[in-house]
Amino acid sequence: MKLVFEKLAKYVGRNIKLLIERSDEPYCFRLQKNKVYYVSEAVMRKATNVSRDKLDGLGTCIGKLTHSGKFHLHIMALDHMAPLATHKVWLKPSAELSYLYGNHVLKAGLGRITEDTPKYQGVVIYNMADIPLGFGVTAQSTGECHKMGPTGIVAFHQADVGEYLREEGSLF
Repeated sequence: MKLVFEKLAKYVGRNIKLLIERSDEPYCFRLQKNKVYYVSEAVMRKATNVSRDKLDGLGTCIGKLTHSGKFHLHIMALDHMAPLATHKVWLKPSAELSYLYGNHVLKAGLGRITEDTPKYQGVVIYNMADIPLGFGVTAQSTGECHKMGPTGIVAFHQADVGEYLREEGSLF
């Protein structure tokens, strides 16, 4: 769980406690077959009636633990991370499609960026209509972004909403 919380804290900072201490109902994280799920406690209690080997999923799969012991966030975590994100990047309409195809965010496609965003900070990527498109890691701080040329990389691509469709196509 330490790996999960460290990764989530990279994107939502101190807001991580708001994921667990929700006002509507309590939520928790559960590990099932190397996948980490974000699930309400009511659903978790009901799932105890199913044996663990028969249980495929439980709640929202937010990521998985790799064989090397690292934690990778899935795009399914975006809906829960986006409202709590501390650092954000907005894309111009001309750069949205490029990002959704799995490319990094370039300075030419940068619409806005949260002030005082440090280098290598986790960010949620939005379009100009404030719709979350994915998440990534900044390649430059906010100050350095203003000085760089149009082809410089602002944020490295981690995951985007188009990823689900690209993976589905490769399964068949």
